[in-house]
Amino acid sequence: MTENPQTASGTNILVVDDDQDFRWAMSNVLESAGYQVCEAENGRAALKTLEKDIPNLILLDYRMPGETGLQVAPKIQKEVPGVPIIMITAHADVESAVNAMKMGAYDYISKPVDNNDLIFTIKRALEKQGLTREIKHLRKVLEKGDSLHELMGDSKQVNKLIDLIKKVAPTPYSVLIEGESGTGKELVARAIHDLSKVSEGPFVAIDCGAIPETLIESELFGYMKGAFTGAHSNKPGQLELAEGGTIFLDEVGNLPYPAQQKLLRVMQEKYVQRLGAKKPIAVNIRIVAATNAFLKEDIEKGGFRSDLYYRLDEFSIKIPPLRKRDDIPYLAKKFLCEAAEELQKNDPGFSEEAYKALTAYSWPGNVRELRNVIRQAAILCEDSAGITLDCLGFDDDITQNRSEMDPDLSVLIHGEDSLKETLKHHADISEKNMINQALKESEGNKSKAARKLRVDYKTLLRKIKAHQIE
Repeated sequence: MTENPQTASGTNILVVDDDQDFRWAMSNVLESAGYQVCEAENGRAALKTLEKDIPNLILLDYRMPGETGLQVAPKIQKEVPGVPIIMITAHADVESAVNAMKMGAYDYISKPVDNNDLIFTIKRALEKQGLTREIKHLRKVLEKGDSLHELMGDSKQVNKLIDLIKKVAPTPYSVLIEGESGTGKELVARAIHDLSKVSEGPFVAIDCGAIPETLIESELFGYMKGAFTGAHSNKPGQLELAEGGTIFLDEVGNLPYPAQQKLLRVMQEKYVQRLGAKKPIAVNIRIVAATNAFLKEDIEKGGFRSDLYYRLDEFSIKIPPLRKRDDIPYLAKKFLCEAAEELQKNDPGFSEEAYKALTAYSWPGNVRELRNVIRQAAILCEDSAGITLDCLGFDDDITQNRSEMDPDLSVLIHGEDSLKETLKHHADISEKNMINQALKESEGNKSKAARKLRVDYKTLLRKIKAHQIE
């Protein structure tokens, strides 16, 4: 449960005692203080209760017929670790108190119980429980931060990205992640989920560009038996399957307009209605979306709803492309080490020439392209020579890109374009070259080219049109 330990409302306390009159008296005291109470007459009944409901705190009698409180306490702690136990006994001696603490009890109160003392002890135990959870959550955040550094690098750009993730993850806000293909948008979405309050729930990822338009609504929202030809049974949609967790909508800009309208309704009303259903289904989900295109441009062209955009963009995270980060050397070493281990080879290292080429290249395919290049190089290289420029397989492309990017440094310095415009121009050149090469290798088959480039089919079509590629 995620209650505020400072307030009694919604806090459930389990009273375990063989004395019915004592349970009745304790229930009255606790309910008067605003707590919800459930009862169990012995240890066995308490464990059965825990199978159905988890209390915030347990009052456990020290001596009971059958299993004593000392014998039951370890079993309770195994079933519901972290739930504080307060022992109550008529035998107020030092030995029983010490034994109770050794078994993991939070505190110890003797009969006859002082009501004020009991309420004070309960509040203190719940406050400590809240603090313990906060510490665990903080530790999880820190561990996840270390994991992201390991996966993405330790540049100032990645550090800034991780800071944003840590700030937004605990909130209920919808998040829109923007970045080029291959920059790690799903990795960021998973990190947000793992550090959120719904981290125990499912993480459901949907590639909106990979599902045909005719199927996207049934995939997202589900359908009822007989809703259309071929609907032979009821099927929950992915939004339902994400209940209590996070749904990640990758390439959300590819959603058809009717599906956008239905998604907006889900976000506003917190209900999903299957195709052919008469009644909606309540859902509690966190929505994280991603796009490698500028949705604002699609809004201006009428391809994406502005109201849905602002619903998704409650918090925005922009992932910088690899060419604008300082992580290329780190990631290249990391990928080479992984490839060498996979191939059962010694880590060959990089020649100075290869390192220069890696840092000079613009990486339009970002981290995904870098990983593929390194994995291929690991196969081609000889251990004694290490990774050379020839192993990287793009020496001609490097020459071509560099000749187009900076044929004369004075052109860059004295040109009319800003640095930002110049970099975008060079990135466009590299992207166009990659698409042309993929289409050439695929003999014009766009589906094969999209798979080679690891982008969805619709994104490739949009880029072909933008670059005016025949």
